[in-house]
Amino acid sequence: ENLSKVLEKKKSKGKKIVLCHGVFDLLHIGHIKHFEEAKSFGDILVVSITPDKYVNKGPLRPAFNEKLRLEALAALNVIDCVVLNPTSTAVNIIQRLRPNIYCKGIEYKNQKNDISGEIKNEINALKKAKGKIVFTKNITFSSSKLINQYSSIYSNSQKQLIKKIKKKISF
Repeated sequence: ENLSKVLEKKKSKGKKIVLCHGVFDLLHIGHIKHFEEAKSFGDILVVSITPDKYVNKGPLRPAFNEKLRLEALAALNVIDCVVLNPTSTAVNIIQRLRPNIYCKGIEYKNQKNDISGEIKNEINALKKAKGKIVFTKNITFSSSKLINQYSSIYSNSQKQLIKKIKKKISF
C-alpha cells in the first residue's frame, strides 16, 4: 500500500515506473539482463515476485523461499524496489502499482508459451491502468530448466522416464 503511494508521487513528477514480475527462483544472468533492459524503459524498476504458496513448478520448488528471493533481487543495483505479490498472478500488482511499462521476457510474446495462461489477463489489467507491455529481447534461460538439468532431485531412471514422456506428450 505504501509502495503504490510512493510510486504515484514519483509518476506525478514525471517518472516512468517499470514493473517486472515472476518467480525468479534461481537468479541467473538471463534475469539480470532482463532487469537491465527493463530499467532502460523507465526511471524506477520495481520487481514483484510470486509467493511460495503459488509456485507450482515441481518437487522442492521454489528452491529459494520468498524471503531469500526478495533479498537476492534487492541486492541488484539495477532494481529500485522489490515487493512480494499477494496473489498468484501479476494482475493484482499491476492494478495496485499502475506501472507505465510492464516488462516480460521475449518468450512471453507468443502467449501460447505462457503455461499459466495469465499473460492475457495481465495485459488487460495493464491496458486499464493505461500502461503498456514491453518484451525484452535479451538472452533467456529458464530457472526450472536449469534446476531440473543440474540438480539431482530425480534418479537416472526417473530422468529417462521423463525424457520418454516428453518425446510422446507435448504439455
